[in-house]
Amino acid sequence: MELYHLTVSSLAKKIKEKEITIKEVLDNLYTRIEAVEQKVDAYITLTKEYAYERAKILQERLDAGEDIGIMGGVPIAIKDNICTNGIKTTCASKMLENFVPFYNATVIEKLENAGAIIIGKANMDEFAMGSSTENSAIKKTKNPWDNERVPGGSSGGSAAAVSSEIAYCALGTDTGGSIRQPASFCSVVGLKPTYGLVSRYGVVAYASSLDQVGPITKSVEDAALLLNVIAGNDKKDSTSANLEKKDYLQSLINDIQGKKLGVPKKFIETGLNADVKKAYEDALQTLEDLGAEIVDISLDYAKYSLPTYYIIATAEASSNLGRYDGIRYGHRAKNFDSLEELYVKSRTEGFGDEVKRRIMLGTYVLSAGYYDAYYKRGQQVRTLIIEDFKKAFETCDAIVIPTTPNTSFKFGEKTSNPIEMYLEDIFTVPVNIAGLPAISVPGGFDTKGMPIGMQFISKAFDEETLLQIAYTFEQNTNFHESKPTI
Repeated sequence: MELYHLTVSSLAKKIKEKEITIKEVLDNLYTRIEAVEQKVDAYITLTKEYAYERAKILQERLDAGEDIGIMGGVPIAIKDNICTNGIKTTCASKMLENFVPFYNATVIEKLENAGAIIIGKANMDEFAMGSSTENSAIKKTKNPWDNERVPGGSSGGSAAAVSSEIAYCALGTDTGGSIRQPASFCSVVGLKPTYGLVSRYGVVAYASSLDQVGPITKSVEDAALLLNVIAGNDKKDSTSANLEKKDYLQSLINDIQGKKLGVPKKFIETGLNADVKKAYEDALQTLEDLGAEIVDISLDYAKYSLPTYYIIATAEASSNLGRYDGIRYGHRAKNFDSLEELYVKSRTEGFGDEVKRRIMLGTYVLSAGYYDAYYKRGQQVRTLIIEDFKKAFETCDAIVIPTTPNTSFKFGEKTSNPIEMYLEDIFTVPVNIAGLPAISVPGGFDTKGMPIGMQFISKAFDEETLLQIAYTFEQNTNFHESKPTI
């Protein structure tokens, strides 16, 4: 078996037991990347020289009898909006095409302390704004299952890299479903932790009250392992929760006997693709056969999640992206006759259409005369959605819904209609608005052979229940065993 087929946990074990060297792992993986990357276009930057230097150091430490960490020698891809010291971080935007951070994000520090090796920076929708990775200013990542279709977004590069096995695992960010939706489209596992569980320090901000870093992996076990590494309080992030450290690997129990799983029928009854609906019904039957109790719940305000999300997210984006003006940060226009023209030209040249659209929408909802009508009301609806989930969790341990209403679509199919594109996130955005944890796991395939994801949602900071249910579903189905032919 080729090494790139291994999971993170099995690879780390082989390295630790010296069955293989870290250099052999990198040799095998970069050979795979050379063969596959041109078909997938998952990476913006490959860090080959850095990876081999780090591999040499880790191998010397291992040979000397030192503990090199739970991820010792395991290669990982990093979404290109997470700062990496000395490695270009572009956010897939012309605005930051030459930005090289002089510090690491906290999650990168934790990964390196655990022995992980960064092998490259993954493509994404520009500034994490999109659902297809078509908004990247660098390239268009292709879905490994069908190169004419999108991998999802905004963490499309990360999901495509893991799915095509040119990365053992990856980090993504999830503002409205940007880990879970591409995980669903590419048939991998995508975990969005509770807001505040993982530090956002060093992550280029899109919408600060919604953004969350999380793992994209081949298995639920690997997701739990990575969560062990990246979770925890960080004094450099004021929104970081100060909680007792947990071992999420202890949650991997193949048993959901007696668990109550909520199904919000009214919320998901419209707009659901027939194949997705069939896979969802089959998943519910599987869960029931495994001993779970399926209960009806109401999420009355969830239907307002999408407009609420695009009011709050764009307002925060307008504020966060104000610094990119050609003077303080980012791309600077070469020809201008005034300060105002410098601002206008730099931002016009540096930002793509979707980013401009969201900045303008966010500026509008924050403007005088419209703040109360839109932004304030959006925050009020957010509170109602949070209360909706709290009430639902009084009668169930977790909620199960499809990750997306449809499977992956073809390039250009939805770009001319932004509203249609936004609707792809209808089942994922409520989780971000409420700050809850959720996970997407492979849940089937449509009649065209494209992946379908199942999403589990739990209470805030109850990742243990989430992982147990997801792990049990995974262990009793075989969808995760299927791989794309590339």
